[in-house]
Amino acid sequence: MSTTNEETFVPAGFGSAERKRDDARRPRCGKLAAAVIGGICLAALIGACIAFGPQLWGFFMNGEAVRAWVDAQGPFAPVAMTALVVAQIAVAILPGEPVELAAGYLFGFWEGTAICLAGSLVGTLLVTLLVRLLGMRVVRAFFSAEQIKGVSWLRDSARFELIMFVVFLIPGTPKDILTYVAGLTTCPWWRIAAITTVGRIPSVISSTLAAGFASEGNWVAAVAAFAVTLALVGIGTGIFAVIKRRAKS
Repeated sequence: MSTTNEETFVPAGFGSAERKRDDARRPRCGKLAAAVIGGICLAALIGACIAFGPQLWGFFMNGEAVRAWVDAQGPFAPVAMTALVVAQIAVAILPGEPVELAAGYLFGFWEGTAICLAGSLVGTLLVTLLVRLLGMRVVRAFFSAEQIKGVSWLRDSARFELIMFVVFLIPGTPKDILTYVAGLTTCPWWRIAAITTVGRIPSVISSTLAAGFASEGNWVAAVAAFAVTLALVGIGTGIFAVIKRRAKS
């Protein structure tokens, strides 16, 4: 006696129209679920900033406190350091320089640089996902209207990817807000991740190199590295202003 396979059995009257309606519902349900998840993540980030904002800011500004906390994690110290880099990029109001210096001091130049770049990659992917799900709402949660207006020229630029890469290469430019604004564009997520990660290399290297020299007690080299970093920041600020003025015109 033959049996009916329930997985392939289609009841009478259930035709293509019903299947099309089901197929149409799936994308809407997926978008709704993604929006809900994104909203929960955004609410969690904002709630953490409101509840622990002053403490977080004080912690991230205190390089010695960052080093002590990461060092206390023992074998999980690299993971903890990476998590701090991710948090700094996701919660863009937090300062990043003390974290990069702490990474260089604790892990040396090579490992510290690798940790910072890995954390920045994960943080950028997280930011891009949130912005793609929630749009301008997530950008407004961390930046003022004036700050957003200050970089809107980049989003509208015909050479967006090239300009963003050049801007990221220059130490001292506002990388955190640019990461958020990049998510508002049609640029593929993987290109945003690649551009921002590679573009951060000079800035990360200058910080981890100086801190690495300091951890070895080579203060002459450390001071020289800090001086070069400050000079690059000054030059970068000027170049950023020129790029911005030319892009607008």
